[in-house]
Amino acid sequence: MIRVLVVDDDFMVARLHRKLVERVPGFTVVGEAGSGREAVEAIRELRPDLVLLDIYLPDINGLDVLRELRGGDTPQTDVDVLVVTAARDAETVRGALRGGAVHYIIKPFDAPVLRERLEHYARRRHQLAAIGTPGQDDVDRVFGAAEPDAPTPAAAPAPPQPATARAALTTRLPKGVTAQTADLVHRTLLAAADGLSAAECAERSGLSRVSARRYLEFFVSSGRARVTLRYGTAGRPERRYHLTSSTL
Repeated sequence: MIRVLVVDDDFMVARLHRKLVERVPGFTVVGEAGSGREAVEAIRELRPDLVLLDIYLPDINGLDVLRELRGGDTPQTDVDVLVVTAARDAETVRGALRGGAVHYIIKPFDAPVLRERLEHYARRRHQLAAIGTPGQDDVDRVFGAAEPDAPTPAAAPAPPQPATARAALTTRLPKGVTAQTADLVHRTLLAAADGLSAAECAERSGLSRVSARRYLEFFVSSGRARVTLRYGTAGRPERRYHLTSSTL
């Protein structure tokens, strides 16, 4: 189990975050802290694997907590920090990044956002634990520089794209989008006559929901796909993606 400490000065928010964390398989909350000093003491006493850290705390700033964990007389280098805060200024984000935060979630957020970040964190921990002597591909996967290889959907057979078409696609790709994964998402969508939601695309392609949504939105922005809305009985309408071109 991945042991989590929740740090937030609003006890109702802390309890909510506890419930959200404990709904994710493989995670358990070992404690809550309502101030920066309480957080530092709880980390040293409880030895959590991950801290959900707010920035706006009543005594010291969350970034100061992060700096104290990484420096000071007894640095805590074996604990990871996921920032969950309403702070959205660039300097705070840079400070969290410099302090080694594994991710940064801006309040308010939908529950699936936290779940996705936790699942991504768990996958990365598993990858690190499984690596003996890492090669560059292993390091790239852990640090997110390359998408992990995903299984090709059995229901998505499609003729291979010509080499010239692949080369042309590669020259048009924005940062963070690879031709191999774009091809995978394209074939997954091609096999779905009624279109797919981001969650369905993620399940069929083996990608994370965040990655699937990024590629689907790329297809929409480049004119390769269109979006329709499916309205349910409650909540937000579901975005469904439909190909407008059978080739990349």
